[in-house]
Amino acid sequence: MGVVIRTASADDRELVVRLLDAAFQDDPVSRWVFPGDEHRRTTHPRLMAAFTDIVLAEGRVDVTEDGTACALWLSVPAADDHGQGDGQDTGEDDGPAQVRAAVDPDNERVEVIGRLTADIHPSGRAHAYLWVIGVAPEHQGEGLGTALIASVLDRCDREGLPAYLEASNARSRKLYERLGFELVGAPLDLPDGPQMWPMWREPRS
Repeated sequence: MGVVIRTASADDRELVVRLLDAAFQDDPVSRWVFPGDEHRRTTHPRLMAAFTDIVLAEGRVDVTEDGTACALWLSVPAADDHGQGDGQDTGEDDGPAQVRAAVDPDNERVEVIGRLTADIHPSGRAHAYLWVIGVAPEHQGEGLGTALIASVLDRCDREGLPAYLEASNARSRKLYERLGFELVGAPLDLPDGPQMWPMWREPRS
């Protein structure tokens, strides 16, 4: 039986936040943003909530019908300048600063990662941006992430639309490569931290 996917609504907000928090608590990038274990347990959910709120307002959240996985997508227009359309404000990169203020004001890494990813985000071509995808830890490896991504990539192929993401760990990078994504530019080296891999996928005919 295939994976049933639906578009999340505001009523699903807490479900999505819990999913993302559980999926990324031990992710290398999350551990870099929130290096203390106890601080990460208490503050990381606020960052996932900020991401969820932005995408519920500006993009689309897909969730499996059983509530075990979700994907947050934004549509980036062709005229996009760095920072527009991906949750960052258009004026002087206010978005990362606003997220930091809302999530963890004393933690500059919340803002740094927003600025660094905005700086490497491709511009000039409309594309679908997979901001974040999360699978409940006990269901990882079951193909749920692949199903969530593939459903959007099928639409991208029909519409001739590229897709973009940043992989935050080696395991996810391999999944994205299997789905046709390729490294674009150099990996992003977080200061004294792990790498992220900006990846682009051309539509398939």
